[in-house]
Amino acid sequence: MYRWYVVNTKSGLENKVRHNLEHRVVTLGQAGVVRQIVIPTETVSELKDGQKVSKETKTMPGYVLVEMDLNEDSWGLVKGTPGVTGFVGSTDDPVPLTRAEVDRLLNRGVAQKAAPSRAQFTIGESVKVTSGPLSDFSGEIAEINQDAAKLKVLVSIFGRETPVEVGFDQVKKI
Repeated sequence: MYRWYVVNTKSGLENKVRHNLEHRVVTLGQAGVVRQIVIPTETVSELKDGQKVSKETKTMPGYVLVEMDLNEDSWGLVKGTPGVTGFVGSTDDPVPLTRAEVDRLLNRGVAQKAAPSRAQFTIGESVKVTSGPLSDFSGEIAEINQDAAKLKVLVSIFGRETPVEVGFDQVKKI
């Protein structure tokens, strides 16, 4: 019976482990035992130089998901792959994932969340407001709220620093 298992890899070698495992499945004639090998990722939108850029990031660095029929041969096939440090679970008997866990890890949920937006800003950095009532004002970033995609910028109005809350897309770096 095909079940999903989590395989621990050396950090940063997820793609290489997937490639090596796919190659070993073919060369050792185990195509009927291993169905899928997946590296869990998500698409994240970032604001870079005023432009929204999407990129893939690993949601579980150091891990690969393998859908396979677990037996002694398939266990040895995966365990003997270069870069694999073991299965997640007990040493002798890997623990399969539940359907809900697989759906969550592979982003197959019914209601998909919008990809989170991450900005390339730092506190103390100088920015210029590009839209809204304070456009063309410059200021310094005082706070960053990644969850709400907002910045608190200290803008000089009438010679006095005033905190103003703006969205990531309403400012650009100076």
